[in-house]
Amino acid sequence: MSVKLIAVDMDGTFLNDAKQYNRARFLRQYAQMKEQGIRFVVASGNQYYQLISFFPEIADEIAFVAENGGWVVNAGEDVYNGELTQAQFATVAEFLCTIPEVEVIACGKGSAYTLKHYGEAFHDLAAKYYHRLEKVDKFDNFNDIFFKFGLNVSDDDIPRIQAIIHEKLSDIMVPVTTGHGSIDLILPGIHKANGLRLLQEIWGIDNSEVVAFGDSGNDVEMLTQSGFSFAMANARDHIKAVARYEAPNNNEEGVLEVIDRVLKGEAPFNQG
Repeated sequence: MSVKLIAVDMDGTFLNDAKQYNRARFLRQYAQMKEQGIRFVVASGNQYYQLISFFPEIADEIAFVAENGGWVVNAGEDVYNGELTQAQFATVAEFLCTIPEVEVIACGKGSAYTLKHYGEAFHDLAAKYYHRLEKVDKFDNFNDIFFKFGLNVSDDDIPRIQAIIHEKLSDIMVPVTTGHGSIDLILPGIHKANGLRLLQEIWGIDNSEVVAFGDSGNDVEMLTQSGFSFAMANARDHIKAVARYEAPNNNEEGVLEVIDRVLKGEAPFNQG
């Protein structure tokens, strides 16, 4: 079975811990991917405006499953975006603001929004993941479309906070871990796998023709769905358990190593 689509998570997967990748090597690979008719998709919990900054040369021709599937873009054109109702947004925002250990980012199509009183250290951190970020007094009176909340939580608190949110908000949003000290709240069923499925329908690509890479809880559905699923060597064991294969560490250009094998038709990509 030939490979027709490669989908990559970013943090802890495609990017090394310094938030960089070997651009020259990847752009050479991308040219070969185009020659072989292989699509490239960036599938991340991060903001679309942040993601395109990593691919200035090709952002207008590749696809993005951004915000954990909340916003899907193909070659600069919208394919899909989720949308909370105003009532749902108010319910979620009000509840999150009652949890003192949590800093909240409301993720909209026009921008992300966070509260002024959180302080500069958090604002600086958030700006790395959200290139459009407005600081507001409170979460109301927005003229925007919202599809995700991002929460900054200490690693030790994540299981407890995730359980609280699941109990109170599971009929509206689902909490998933992102792998870098945070929890994302996504719309039920609107995850990376759903975004990939929408793109696959456009392109006529079967799950068995997809290679996917990930390292965190928000990659589980995508890894389960894709025929050639790779957990990174640096992923937690429960992520490795759902993937069919393992890629080298993200600090060792693990994704690019496997892409070389795809392009050369080496195992496991020489089946059928």
